Amino acid sequence: MQDTDPWFAKWRSGWRPDRSEERWRSGWYAHVAQTVARGVDVRRLRVVSEPVTDYIRYEHDLTFANVESGESVRWLPRTSAFDLLMPALDGWVVDGTLILHYWDGEGRPVSGRGEIQAGVSAEICSDPEVGNLYSAAFDRLWERAIPHEDYVLR
Repeated sequence: MQDTDPWFAKWRSGWRPDRSEERWRSGWYAHVAQTVARGVDVRRLRVVSEPVTDYIRYEHDLTFANVESGESVRWLPRTSAFDLLMPALDGWVVDGTLILHYWDGEGRPVSGRGEIQAGVSAEICSDPEVGNLYSAAFDRLWERAIPHEDYVLR
C-alpha cells in the first residue's frame, strides 16, 4: 500500500491534511458519522510494531478524520499484547457477522476466499461462534489499547 498510495507519497514530501477540506467529511467518514448518529459504536483498533514505520506515522496523522467522524480509535503496541491471542486477519464484526480482509505484507488487498465487491477481497462469515471469538479477542485487545489522542508515536 505504501508503494502505491499517492497520498502517502505526498505526505512524505511534506504535505499535511487540511482539516477543513470536505473530503474528510465525505465517503467513509460520512458513513461512519451517520452510523454513529444511529447509536452504533464504531471502534477501530490499530496494532502496531514499534518503532513505527513512516506509513504508520502517516495513518496516525490522518486518523483525525476517523475520530471526527465518530470512530473510537485506539493504538496497541504489539509488545503490550504479548500475552493475548490476536486474530490472524483484519476484520469487522457487524451485527454478529464477521467480515474478514486479506492483505499482503505491504498492506495491499489480496485475493482471499471470497469478494464483497469487485476489487475488494474479503470473506463474509456468518458463523456466530467465529464472530464471537473475534469480538472477544477484540475486546481484550481494546482494553489494553491507548486512545488515539493519548498515543505517542515511537
